[in-house]
Amino acid sequence: MIKVSESAAKRVALLMEDDGFSPVNDFVRVGVKSGGCSGLEYELKFDKETTDTDKVFEDNGVKIAVDKKSFLYLIGTTLEYSGGLNGKGFVFNNPNASRTCGCGESFSL
Repeated sequence: MIKVSESAAKRVALLMEDDGFSPVNDFVRVGVKSGGCSGLEYELKFDKETTDTDKVFEDNGVKIAVDKKSFLYLIGTTLEYSGGLNGKGFVFNNPNASRTCGCGESFSL
């Protein structure tokens, strides 16, 4: 399962509405792809549909869709949002990552 912090859930709802998506009906698609300075990087986008190979979760009112391959890398991850002075944005707290880059956008196992 992928969890969503309260601050991330609030920010997701605002951004979805700004982009023409419905926080009630549509999904946050989370994925992993090759790249970044640590070997793997996170993907985050909005989507209106899921596929047969997606795992679907809901936490804090946010519907999340993850393809099966990415799910293996993301089990137990929490999506958080930081709006502090040191930077703004979504942060993935991934217990499976053995190493992350300084910006937090990529990781390795």
